[in-house]
Amino acid sequence: MSSEKEGRGLGRVADRRALLRSVAGLTTLPIGAALLSGCGEGGSGEAAAASTGIDTVALGSSRAPAATTSFALAVLPDTQFYSRYATTDESQQFQRKYGSTPFDAQTRWIADNAAAYNIPFVVHLGDVVDQVGKPNQWAIADAAMKNLEVAKVPYSILAGNHDVLVDYDYRGAWDQTSGTDAQRNLAAEPYLKTFPAGRAAQQATFRERDASGFHEYHVFEAFGVTFMVLSLSWRISDAGLAWARDVIRRNPTLPVILSNHQLLNIDSDGISPLETDYGKMLWEKLIRDTDQIFMTLNGHHHGGARLSKTNDFGNVVEQMVVDYQMAYQGGNGLMRLYEFDFGANTIDVMSFSPWVVQKPKATLNQFDRAILPEANHRFTIAMNFKKRFAGFLRFKPVLSTTGTPILARVRAKLLENYVEPVVPVPAAPKDANDYPVVPDTYAHWRPTPGRDGQIVQVGDTVTDAANGFTMARVPLVSPALAEDVVWSDDHHALSSAGASILFRNTDKRVGRNSSFSTAMDAGVNGRSFWNGYTVESFIKIPADWDPALHRWGNMLGRCGNRGLLPGFRGGDAQASSVLFAISSLREVQWEVVPASNSTYPQTNWSGEIIRNSWYHVAMVCTPISGTSTSETIMYVEGAPVMRNVTGATGLRSATNPGPQPWILGAGWWDGARKDGFYGWLGETRLVGRPLTPDQWLTARRA
Repeated sequence: MSSEKEGRGLGRVADRRALLRSVAGLTTLPIGAALLSGCGEGGSGEAAAASTGIDTVALGSSRAPAATTSFALAVLPDTQFYSRYATTDESQQFQRKYGSTPFDAQTRWIADNAAAYNIPFVVHLGDVVDQVGKPNQWAIADAAMKNLEVAKVPYSILAGNHDVLVDYDYRGAWDQTSGTDAQRNLAAEPYLKTFPAGRAAQQATFRERDASGFHEYHVFEAFGVTFMVLSLSWRISDAGLAWARDVIRRNPTLPVILSNHQLLNIDSDGISPLETDYGKMLWEKLIRDTDQIFMTLNGHHHGGARLSKTNDFGNVVEQMVVDYQMAYQGGNGLMRLYEFDFGANTIDVMSFSPWVVQKPKATLNQFDRAILPEANHRFTIAMNFKKRFAGFLRFKPVLSTTGTPILARVRAKLLENYVEPVVPVPAAPKDANDYPVVPDTYAHWRPTPGRDGQIVQVGDTVTDAANGFTMARVPLVSPALAEDVVWSDDHHALSSAGASILFRNTDKRVGRNSSFSTAMDAGVNGRSFWNGYTVESFIKIPADWDPALHRWGNMLGRCGNRGLLPGFRGGDAQASSVLFAISSLREVQWEVVPASNSTYPQTNWSGEIIRNSWYHVAMVCTPISGTSTSETIMYVEGAPVMRNVTGATGLRSATNPGPQPWILGAGWWDGARKDGFYGWLGETRLVGRPLTPDQWLTARRA
């Protein structure tokens, strides 16, 4: 998803390393018509091996260099940004910077190593592309998956919400009557054109698709045990569910791995599992009374989590979510291996990136990690396979007596010639003024500590530490009340200001918002930042942040309709020329009308931010030497985001007709303050030139 997913804030400096790592690893860190000959429904051991090309004794084909005690299932979480930003439509961002692309690197690695690491099958969890109507994104995905086909490594694939033409509402509420496979024009769906049943049937493991063409199942074999991978695309209908149940009924002895785009979610701590309505529906209608389903895999929700849930037979179903698209570089090539060890009765799980280790050394930073060590990305599941499968299968695998664990070998090989960049550990501020004071600071608004919980009265001000252009709370507009804004001592660990402003009771549905403003004659109002800029702020949204109430809440803006700017032809002409907001999907939006070309706005986007976590956000606009343009990059906790822009320079001063005030805590729409922010807003600084990280507010004074 970029998009419709839910999920660590930084309470102590000691947590900074963990948060920096989590940004890299996400958040705070994607299976026809007829049976193939040679293996009937529920076929066993040798027949399945003949059909899949996988040998039963330790995969001992001529391609395998050594016998092993286990096999590995490769899993590709949401690849949507890999497909999008490798296209010419997006200026081939990966190729230009790194000389390679992550999606291609993932599938080439699997193709090159399937024999060595005993990988009989690959599972894609959906959101193959980011924008369903962009043919070039489908072309990138097509080429990447062909790497597996050429190497004859079978795979399942499914459509995520970004891969279908009919989607769901912005909150992700499950509605069985809207957007299911039954509501789609199958002839028009790009997914079915790029990955039709005929293409799926070329996989040696393929068995069947349902009538819609969106759902499929495969069987693969290892060590004499045959497994089913049942792959269900976005928003399955009742007819699709009936097909899925029938498929399992016709294969009564097969352990089933259920892959789906959405099932399990991740709680606001970025680690704990959180059940979804859709996942509960699948549990009730498909999983709980089907003992063969012992494991589920899904993407869609950003990060990684695991839930062990007991079915009607008293057996555990292991549910796992993994999705790295909101991490550094759209996921940084991170994928997973699930190592099944029948001798040890374990499933060992590792998240790693085959792309990071091939990046040019000069491009690497602290967010480039080849392997994620955190417990929600690297863990072991104890599973007594014989006991777990006893209700439907006589479990008698053909085990090898020699060999070494797969994941240990993968790790050693990945790190053989790779030195992981050092994660810097920042210093805590020594006092209230422990930050770099830089030239060309146009405004630096700093809340004062020591007034925690006190109501901010109308007219109360936030100090400008640079030039005296204070921010004052503006008069109330019903239904806003004075207590909707209070001073707070809560703050980001690296903010030397030691305080923030808490905006409470914001309600988009009734227009309840509060804000601060500079005076009409403040000099900062007329600044257009022709030499580039750095805008930085500390932000945090509460645990109960709700898109229905708080979406598009603005932290910073300027009064005045941008449509009044000379030459403006973009959309939302009634909006401000500066939008620093939290989207309906908890992404940070930085949208501005440039000073050098006010025709259209430019927008940077972060990934999803986690509730109840402090973030430092910096937007840095750097003029490109020898040109009339610039590059604007958003940094979240020091990590550059994926969706940045190259274009015109500066921030156009809003005119109505003359320079208009800056706003803290709300936005602007057609003559009025709207879209109030919900959460904590810390010190905020506007600088008229690009700054480097050692000059940001997270750094310390020299």
